[in-house]
Amino acid sequence: MSEGMTRMPPKPELGPGAGSKEAARALAVLRAVIDGMAEGVWVTDEFGTVLEHNNALKELLFSGTAIVGHRVSEIVPSGELQQAVEKACRENSSSRLELQLEGVRPRVVSVHVSPLGHDLSGSSAVFFDVTELRRLEKVRKDFVANVSHELRTPVTAIRGYAETLLSGALADPVAAPKMVDIIHRQSERLSELVEDLLELSRLESKDLQLAEKPINLANAAQRASEAVRPKARARNTTIELQVSPDLFVLADPRGVEQVILNLLDNAVKYTPPNGHVWLAARHSGDEIVLTVRDDGPGIEARHLPRIFERFYRVDKGRSRDMGGTGLGLSIVKHLATAMKGDVRVESAPGQGSTFFVTLPVSAPESAGNPATSG
Repeated sequence: MSEGMTRMPPKPELGPGAGSKEAARALAVLRAVIDGMAEGVWVTDEFGTVLEHNNALKELLFSGTAIVGHRVSEIVPSGELQQAVEKACRENSSSRLELQLEGVRPRVVSVHVSPLGHDLSGSSAVFFDVTELRRLEKVRKDFVANVSHELRTPVTAIRGYAETLLSGALADPVAAPKMVDIIHRQSERLSELVEDLLELSRLESKDLQLAEKPINLANAAQRASEAVRPKARARNTTIELQVSPDLFVLADPRGVEQVILNLLDNAVKYTPPNGHVWLAARHSGDEIVLTVRDDGPGIEARHLPRIFERFYRVDKGRSRDMGGTGLGLSIVKHLATAMKGDVRVESAPGQGSTFFVTLPVSAPESAGNPATSG
């Protein structure tokens, strides 16, 4: 060997047990990685008996019993999953399927079953929880269907009466004004629906920015009630405000007025003629509780959990006849939540309805003008 070349040190020989230690460490790392996965994983032998699984699978299946040592059919009662596991073990073929898991917390699970490979007999399965994804897909489909249905009614009416007028009814001194009036009312309804859809889209946007400033609740209630009073007078409905001028909330000015306006409009709409609507507010710890109560027909208990859903109506025919878009209470819910508050309802048939809105309390910036009753 020439001078200047360096002899490489000899490769160290592995002592007894070194290989098994490396293998044990590798297995421990693999177990840690699999247990850290959000997806559920299991491994079966060639007979479809589970040999191993990770922690996520037990949580996903809500299994209170042992999984290892049990057949697939004993863990998940699904013939489709059993067939997929048998196909992977016997035919080395992969499968994808979606399962509905019933129980206390129903789940929709997407499962990818595949053979182990590498000369290993058995199969593996990865479980993906797609419950929320499927729920959102259903919400989107229902929303599109509802919007299409709501738009169809006014558009059909406008088109139908316009075609009738163009066909000669325009010269009819009795029928023509009635048809024009219907077209006008349906166009207003269409405009309200589009405005509510745009408002709901704005509220659901991630870029939504609402102001946080002290708002005099009495002044906001007064302005909102004035916008509703023409409709109330037409139905001979009395709106009474009971809001102290020293109550201030920390919220968005436009948002607060819209919440009150939508609740008052809803109360007037569903209160029979000659009815009464009350709006009150009070302190409750670090919150202000705004209450809108009516002496209308009330709401059955089965409807209450869904009352704030988009397009949900207790009485579909009646609310459409009165020009409702079915989005007002959904907008109230979104606004209250966006302003760090909440909204709920109490009602029973024959006992009217009461809506409660909570908003963060604020110290007054300046003295406000008291709200009046009407």
